[in-house]
Amino acid sequence: MKGTSIAVAAAAALALAACGSSDVENAGNTNGSSGNSSTGTSANATALPQLSAATPATLASTCAALAARLSYANTTFATVTDVAAGTLTVAGKPIAEHCLIQGSMNQRVSSVDGKTYAIGFEMRLPLAWNGRFFYQANGGLDGNVVTATGEIGGGGPTNDALNIGFAVISSDAGHSSSQNPLFGLDPQARLDYGYNAVATLTPMAKQVIRLAYGKGPDRSYFEGCSNGGRHALVAAARSSAEYDGIIAGDPGFHLPKAAIGEMWSAQQLAKVATATTSGGLPDITTGFTATERQMVAAKILAKCDALDGATDGLIQDIKACQANFSLATDVPTCTNNVRDGTCLTTAQKDAIGNVFSGPRNSTGDALYASFPYDAGLGNGWSAWKQSNSITLDPAAAAFTFTTLPQSASILSQLSTYALNFSMDNDAPKIFATGGVYTESSWSFMTPPDETNLSALKQRGAKLMVYHGTSDPVFSSNDTTDWYQRLTAANGGDASNFARLYTIAGMNHCSGGPSTDQFDMLTPMIAWVEQGTAPDSVIASARDASSASPNSDVPSSWGAGRTRPLCPYPKVARYKGGDIDSASSFACS
Repeated sequence: MKGTSIAVAAAAALALAACGSSDVENAGNTNGSSGNSSTGTSANATALPQLSAATPATLASTCAALAARLSYANTTFATVTDVAAGTLTVAGKPIAEHCLIQGSMNQRVSSVDGKTYAIGFEMRLPLAWNGRFFYQANGGLDGNVVTATGEIGGGGPTNDALNIGFAVISSDAGHSSSQNPLFGLDPQARLDYGYNAVATLTPMAKQVIRLAYGKGPDRSYFEGCSNGGRHALVAAARSSAEYDGIIAGDPGFHLPKAAIGEMWSAQQLAKVATATTSGGLPDITTGFTATERQMVAAKILAKCDALDGATDGLIQDIKACQANFSLATDVPTCTNNVRDGTCLTTAQKDAIGNVFSGPRNSTGDALYASFPYDAGLGNGWSAWKQSNSITLDPAAAAFTFTTLPQSASILSQLSTYALNFSMDNDAPKIFATGGVYTESSWSFMTPPDETNLSALKQRGAKLMVYHGTSDPVFSSNDTTDWYQRLTAANGGDASNFARLYTIAGMNHCSGGPSTDQFDMLTPMIAWVEQGTAPDSVIASARDASSASPNSDVPSSWGAGRTRPLCPYPKVARYKGGDIDSASSFACS
């Protein structure tokens, strides 16, 4: 599907969904209107309820009139204003007139650090409402109330939830940007960031919608990538009664472990660095240079590109690639340790192999997942492995993920902290509690009992997860492993309520040599409200002709390249025809 057709498809699906009124219809129907499942539905699969479609409504009064009626416990509605049509745009298109509500919940002064905390939020309510609610989850360490347009994932989206009629909320998850990353010193701010902000905001938002439109939302959706993907999977477990469709992108649902993995990577690359920083520390960018990364990516492609039937710069069969590619034998070893960009030294191979194998302690126990070898080793990969690994991730680990948290003085020494982080003594602190910190980061950051989503499933709600196979911070192997365990927990087939899509070459949430522009919200609505299971999702490459080009897309790719994203464990395999067209590939 080309980018311009995504909005058309969305409009068509929403029009189709505008019928039906009961909360559950056709109870006992299976997940696909045609009875087909892209991963194969087992003969004894549990029949699930079919949720009804949302019905539209209009704002019952002006924004000013609504302001006078808004009331909710421990909540301040600071701003309620009308936003004229065209004030906001998406992909160059004006967003219709809507009402903006900004406020905060549960304001308090911390007894630990003396700072004032609150859960900040904004909501945007369209005058013409489609009957649906959308929670837009933040990434990173949160801390900002981003514009609540309802971003729908992937690179350069051509539409958003607000523009197609959703009421949308966004949040800072309980702390401000000025408190980042030291909010982790406050135990309640930790919990708000982990799970409590979503649980607190959701009923408030639904009450606001009820006041605004005379009814609550018929259907509720949740989407986020990175930490937002973690929020999504946590919501699937903790707020299963509140959301009907949840989309989790590159989910950091084991974020404390992933942060350890980042610091491990920095330590490995420091071993082979050839220069130091102004502060006298190893310059880890010199441990694996851009030229060397490009060379290794080419060697991976040489062994793996054609495994899906097409030599096209995309490794769709990522599992087969891991069996075919060897860093030790498929990449030349430098003679006399002379690095010229065409080889790696023996020490580099050991270090880079350790990066991809994932962190371990001195007894060899894995502390996080391994990463698959893939072609996306460009700037997006480097930004995480060779920059954030000594800035962002050690900050999260020091103040939020380990107990007891480090002193604030560590903030000026994060690189040193990362390079000296002990896999034996410091890593276990993500499971620790102590003093006022009564929950460990593993407790408040991860989905509880993460493969038990029976409450979500039995309601008829759906879950779609996607993950780039070149994601350098949250491993797609980790997400694949989770999905395999979820499948096992559901009698060998979870596809009637949960599907995973891996995206060849994509870095963290977007970028990389990939087809990273896609819309999962439209097929999610069709699955939730019409029972049409998403047997594939069409994704586009953002080449030079795109409205938002992706510089990682090779110039050799044809304009407007598309590919099907296939539900795991299926792979997009070439069946013949135009190499740049999704129709030339089949999920099998």
